[in-house]
Amino acid sequence: MPELPEVETTRRILEPYLLGQRIQKLLHNDPARYRHTERAEGKRVLGTSRRGKYLIFHLEEHLEAIVHLGMTGGFRFEPHPHTRVILHLPGRTLYYTDPRRFGKWWVVEAGNYEEIDLLKRLGPEPLSDDFTLARFKKSLSRTSRKIKEVLLGQEAVAGVGNIYADESLWMSKIHPERPAGSLRPNEVRRLYQAIREVMARAVEAGGSTLSDQSYQQPSGEPGYFQFHHNAYDRTGQPCNHKGCKGRIAKIVVGGRGTHFCPRCQQK
Repeated sequence: MPELPEVETTRRILEPYLLGQRIQKLLHNDPARYRHTERAEGKRVLGTSRRGKYLIFHLEEHLEAIVHLGMTGGFRFEPHPHTRVILHLPGRTLYYTDPRRFGKWWVVEAGNYEEIDLLKRLGPEPLSDDFTLARFKKSLSRTSRKIKEVLLGQEAVAGVGNIYADESLWMSKIHPERPAGSLRPNEVRRLYQAIREVMARAVEAGGSTLSDQSYQQPSGEPGYFQFHHNAYDRTGQPCNHKGCKGRIAKIVVGGRGTHFCPRCQQK
Protein backbone atom coordinates (compact mmCIF):
# COMPACT_ATOMS: atom_id res chain seq x y z
CA MET A 1 0.00 0.00 0.00
CA PRO A 2 -0.47 2.30 -1.79
CA GLU A 3 -0.39 0.47 -5.12
CA LEU A 4 -1.24 1.59 -8.65
CA PRO A 5 -4.98 2.22 -8.05
CA GLU A 6 -4.35 4.33 -4.96
CA VAL A 7 -1.58 6.35 -6.63
CA GLU A 8 -3.64 6.86 -9.79
CA THR A 9 -6.65 7.97 -7.74
CA THR A 10 -4.43 10.46 -5.89
CA ARG A 11 -3.02 11.77 -9.17
CA ARG A 12 -6.45 12.30 -10.72
CA ILE A 13 -7.71 14.19 -7.69
CA LEU A 14 -4.60 16.39 -7.34
CA GLU A 15 -4.15 17.24 -11.01
CA PRO A 16 -6.81 20.00 -11.26
CA TYR A 17 -5.26 21.75 -8.25
CA LEU A 18 -1.72 21.52 -9.64
CA LEU A 19 -1.95 22.21 -13.36
CA GLY A 20 -0.53 25.61 -14.25
CA GLN A 21 0.22 26.45 -10.62
CA ARG A 22 3.58 27.69 -9.46
CA ILE A 23 5.15 25.91 -6.49
CA GLN A 24 5.91 28.70 -4.06
CA LYS A 25 7.49 26.63 -1.27
CA LEU A 26 8.20 22.98 -0.46
CA LEU A 27 8.75 22.76 3.28
CA HIS A 28 10.10 19.79 5.24
CA ASN A 29 12.91 18.95 7.65
CA ASP A 30 14.24 15.73 6.12
CA PRO A 31 16.50 16.48 3.11
CA ALA A 32 17.82 12.91 3.03
CA ARG A 33 14.33 11.54 2.41
CA TYR A 34 12.96 14.43 0.34
CA ARG A 35 15.81 15.15 -2.03
CA HIS A 36 16.60 18.33 -3.95
CA THR A 37 13.09 19.71 -3.42
CA GLU A 38 14.41 23.27 -3.48
CA ARG A 39 14.79 22.86 -7.25
CA ALA A 40 10.97 22.74 -7.59
CA GLU A 41 10.38 26.06 -5.87
CA GLY A 42 9.27 28.78 -8.27
CA LYS A 43 8.50 26.25 -11.02
CA ARG A 44 5.12 25.88 -12.65
CA VAL A 45 3.44 22.45 -12.81
CA LEU A 46 2.94 21.56 -16.47
CA GLY A 47 1.32 18.16 -15.98
CA THR A 48 1.08 15.05 -13.86
CA SER A 49 1.56 11.38 -14.59
CA ARG A 50 2.13 8.09 -12.83
CA ARG A 51 4.60 5.28 -13.44
CA GLY A 52 3.88 2.13 -11.46
CA LYS A 53 3.58 3.33 -7.87
CA TYR A 54 5.43 6.60 -8.56
CA LEU A 55 3.59 9.91 -8.83
CA ILE A 56 5.26 12.41 -11.17
CA PHE A 57 4.76 16.18 -11.35
CA HIS A 58 6.16 17.62 -14.60
CA LEU A 59 7.70 21.04 -13.96
CA GLU A 60 9.12 23.92 -15.92
CA GLU A 61 12.76 23.89 -16.92
CA HIS A 62 12.72 20.19 -17.74
CA LEU A 63 12.35 19.05 -14.13
CA GLU A 64 10.24 16.33 -12.50
CA ALA A 65 9.13 16.02 -8.89
CA ILE A 66 8.74 12.31 -8.20
CA VAL A 67 6.89 10.99 -5.16
CA HIS A 68 6.83 7.42 -3.90
CA LEU A 69 4.15 7.10 -1.24
CA GLY A 70 5.80 4.16 0.50
CA MET A 71 3.49 2.20 2.81
CA THR A 72 1.50 5.01 4.39
CA GLY A 73 2.11 8.14 2.32
CA GLY A 74 -0.64 10.32 0.91
CA PHE A 75 -1.82 13.86 0.28
CA ARG A 76 -4.40 15.89 2.19
CA PHE A 77 -6.09 19.21 1.61
CA GLU A 78 -6.06 19.93 5.36
CA PRO A 79 -3.28 19.84 7.99
CA HIS A 80 -2.64 16.38 9.40
CA PRO A 81 -0.76 15.13 12.51
CA HIS A 82 1.66 13.18 10.32
CA THR A 83 2.42 15.92 7.78
CA ARG A 84 5.96 15.54 6.42
CA VAL A 85 5.99 17.93 3.44
CA ILE A 86 3.99 21.13 2.93
CA LEU A 87 3.45 22.20 -0.67
CA HIS A 88 2.48 25.87 -0.99
CA LEU A 89 0.63 26.87 -4.18
CA PRO A 90 -1.15 30.15 -4.97
CA GLY A 91 -4.41 29.98 -3.07
CA ARG A 92 -3.95 26.35 -1.95
CA THR A 93 -1.73 24.34 0.37
CA LEU A 94 -1.24 20.58 0.01
CA TYR A 95 -0.01 18.40 2.86
CA TYR A 96 2.00 15.24 2.24
CA THR A 97 1.45 12.86 5.15
CA ASP A 98 3.33 9.69 6.03
CA PRO A 99 2.95 8.13 9.50
CA ARG A 100 5.62 5.47 8.99
CA ARG A 101 8.02 7.63 6.93
CA PHE A 102 8.72 5.14 4.14
CA GLY A 103 7.80 7.55 1.36
CA LYS A 104 10.36 9.53 -0.62
CA TRP A 105 10.55 12.56 -2.91
CA TRP A 106 13.07 13.45 -5.59
CA VAL A 107 13.35 16.46 -7.88
CA VAL A 108 15.40 15.50 -10.91
CA GLU A 109 16.07 16.42 -14.50
CA ALA A 110 13.23 14.93 -16.53
CA GLY A 111 13.98 11.28 -17.30
CA ASN A 112 17.14 11.14 -15.16
CA TYR A 113 16.31 8.36 -12.71
CA GLU A 114 19.81 7.37 -11.61
CA GLU A 115 18.81 7.89 -7.97
CA ILE A 116 15.62 5.86 -8.41
CA ASP A 117 16.74 2.42 -9.54
CA LEU A 118 13.33 0.72 -9.60
CA LEU A 119 11.80 3.48 -11.71
CA LYS A 120 14.37 2.70 -14.41
CA ARG A 121 13.43 -0.99 -14.44
CA LEU A 122 9.63 -0.86 -14.33
CA GLY A 123 7.70 -3.06 -16.71
CA PRO A 124 4.68 -1.98 -18.76
CA GLU A 125 1.64 -0.34 -17.22
CA PRO A 126 -1.13 -2.96 -16.85
CA LEU A 127 -3.83 -0.75 -18.38
CA SER A 128 -1.69 0.46 -21.28
CA ASP A 129 -1.27 -0.83 -24.82
CA ASP A 130 2.33 -1.73 -23.93
CA PHE A 131 1.10 -4.48 -21.63
CA THR A 132 0.48 -7.21 -24.19
CA LEU A 133 -0.18 -10.88 -23.66
CA ALA A 134 2.86 -11.81 -25.75
CA ARG A 135 5.16 -9.56 -23.72
CA PHE A 136 3.74 -10.84 -20.42
CA LYS A 137 4.12 -14.46 -21.52
CA LYS A 138 7.75 -13.84 -22.48
CA SER A 139 8.52 -12.23 -19.09
CA LEU A 140 7.07 -15.18 -17.17
CA SER A 141 8.74 -17.82 -19.31
CA ARG A 142 12.20 -16.55 -18.38
CA THR A 143 12.04 -17.35 -14.67
CA SER A 144 11.36 -20.14 -12.20
CA ARG A 145 10.56 -17.65 -9.41
CA LYS A 146 7.16 -17.94 -7.76
CA ILE A 147 4.49 -16.09 -9.71
CA LYS A 148 3.54 -13.93 -6.72
CA GLU A 149 7.17 -12.81 -6.38
CA VAL A 150 7.35 -12.02 -10.09
CA LEU A 151 4.25 -9.84 -9.90
CA LEU A 152 5.63 -7.98 -6.89
CA GLY A 153 8.96 -7.46 -8.67
CA GLN A 154 7.45 -4.78 -10.98
CA GLU A 155 9.44 -5.79 -14.07
CA ALA A 156 6.84 -8.05 -15.70
CA VAL A 157 4.10 -5.50 -15.02
CA ALA A 158 4.24 -2.22 -13.08
CA GLY A 159 2.16 -1.17 -10.12
CA VAL A 160 0.89 -4.54 -8.90
CA GLY A 161 1.50 -4.88 -5.17
CA ASN A 162 0.42 -7.31 -2.50
CA ILE A 163 -3.32 -6.66 -2.59
CA TYR A 164 -3.80 -6.74 -6.33
CA ALA A 165 -1.43 -9.66 -6.89
CA ASP A 166 -3.57 -11.75 -4.51
CA GLU A 167 -6.77 -10.59 -6.19
CA SER A 168 -5.48 -11.29 -9.71
CA LEU A 169 -4.14 -14.74 -8.81
CA TRP A 170 -7.44 -15.62 -7.12
CA MET A 171 -9.44 -14.50 -10.15
CA SER A 172 -7.25 -16.55 -12.51
CA LYS A 173 -7.19 -19.57 -10.13
CA ILE A 174 -3.39 -19.74 -9.99
CA HIS A 175 -1.51 -20.74 -6.84
CA PRO A 176 0.80 -17.91 -5.71
CA GLU A 177 3.75 -20.29 -5.30
CA ARG A 178 3.62 -21.72 -8.82
CA PRO A 179 6.89 -21.15 -10.71
CA ALA A 180 6.13 -18.43 -13.24
CA GLY A 181 7.71 -20.38 -16.08
CA SER A 182 5.45 -23.37 -15.40
CA LEU A 183 2.23 -21.54 -16.25
CA ARG A 184 0.46 -22.94 -19.29
CA PRO A 185 -0.59 -20.56 -22.10
CA ASN A 186 -4.24 -20.57 -20.99
CA GLU A 187 -3.16 -19.77 -17.40
CA VAL A 188 -0.97 -16.89 -18.54
CA ARG A 189 -3.92 -15.56 -20.54
CA ARG A 190 -6.25 -15.82 -17.54
CA LEU A 191 -3.77 -14.02 -15.30
CA TYR A 192 -3.14 -11.30 -17.89
CA GLN A 193 -6.85 -10.64 -18.22
CA ALA A 194 -7.35 -10.77 -14.45
CA ILE A 195 -4.64 -8.16 -13.82
CA ARG A 196 -6.23 -5.78 -16.29
CA GLU A 197 -9.73 -6.31 -14.91
CA VAL A 198 -8.75 -6.05 -11.24
CA MET A 199 -6.71 -2.90 -11.81
CA ALA A 200 -9.41 -1.20 -13.86
CA ARG A 201 -12.07 -1.95 -11.26
CA ALA A 202 -9.83 -0.85 -8.38
CA VAL A 203 -9.04 2.48 -10.06
CA GLU A 204 -12.74 3.04 -10.68
CA ALA A 205 -13.45 2.37 -6.99
CA GLY A 206 -10.76 4.79 -5.80
CA GLY A 207 -8.41 2.09 -4.52
CA SER A 208 -8.59 0.08 -1.28
CA THR A 209 -8.70 1.47 2.24
CA LEU A 210 -7.81 -1.21 4.76
CA SER A 211 -8.63 -1.44 8.47
CA ASP A 212 -5.58 0.66 9.44
CA GLN A 213 -6.97 3.56 7.35
CA SER A 214 -3.44 4.27 6.09
CA TYR A 215 -4.69 5.11 2.60
CA GLN A 216 -7.31 7.77 2.07
CA GLN A 217 -8.04 10.05 -0.83
CA PRO A 218 -6.80 13.66 -0.45
CA SER A 219 -10.27 14.70 0.68
CA GLY A 220 -10.12 12.17 3.50
CA GLU A 221 -12.63 9.92 1.76
CA PRO A 222 -11.67 6.23 1.69
CA GLY A 223 -11.30 4.04 -1.35
CA TYR A 224 -14.03 1.45 -1.84
CA PHE A 225 -12.45 -1.51 -3.61
CA GLN A 226 -11.89 -3.33 -0.29
CA PHE A 227 -15.59 -4.18 -0.40
CA HIS A 228 -14.88 -6.18 -3.56
CA HIS A 229 -11.83 -8.12 -2.31
CA ASN A 230 -12.14 -11.85 -2.93
CA ALA A 231 -8.82 -12.96 -1.44
CA TYR A 232 -6.82 -10.24 0.29
CA ASP A 233 -7.42 -10.00 4.05
CA ARG A 234 -10.21 -12.62 3.95
CA THR A 235 -8.43 -15.41 5.85
CA GLY A 236 -10.88 -18.14 6.87
CA GLN A 237 -13.78 -16.73 4.89
CA PRO A 238 -15.58 -18.74 2.18
CA CYS A 239 -14.21 -18.57 -1.35
CA ASN A 240 -16.41 -16.53 -3.67
CA HIS A 241 -15.84 -18.67 -6.75
CA LYS A 242 -19.16 -20.17 -7.76
CA GLY A 243 -19.53 -23.74 -6.47
CA CYS A 244 -16.28 -23.67 -4.47
CA LYS A 245 -16.47 -24.92 -0.89
CA GLY A 246 -12.96 -23.77 0.02
CA ARG A 247 -11.94 -21.06 2.46
CA ILE A 248 -9.32 -18.38 2.00
CA ALA A 249 -5.96 -19.32 3.55
CA LYS A 250 -2.92 -17.19 4.32
CA ILE A 251 0.72 -18.09 3.74
CA VAL A 252 3.92 -16.10 3.30
CA VAL A 253 5.39 -15.73 -0.20
CA GLY A 254 8.42 -13.58 -0.80
CA GLY A 255 8.14 -12.21 2.72
CA ARG A 256 4.58 -10.99 2.14
CA GLY A 257 1.33 -12.25 3.61
CA THR A 258 -0.49 -13.98 0.76
CA HIS A 259 -4.18 -14.88 0.56
CA PHE A 260 -5.57 -17.60 -1.72
CA CYS A 261 -8.09 -20.44 -1.96
CA PRO A 262 -6.39 -23.87 -1.63
CA ARG A 263 -9.23 -25.54 -3.55
CA CYS A 264 -9.44 -23.17 -6.52
CA GLN A 265 -5.75 -22.30 -6.69
CA GLN A 266 -4.14 -25.70 -6.42
CA LYS A 267 -0.38 -25.93 -6.53
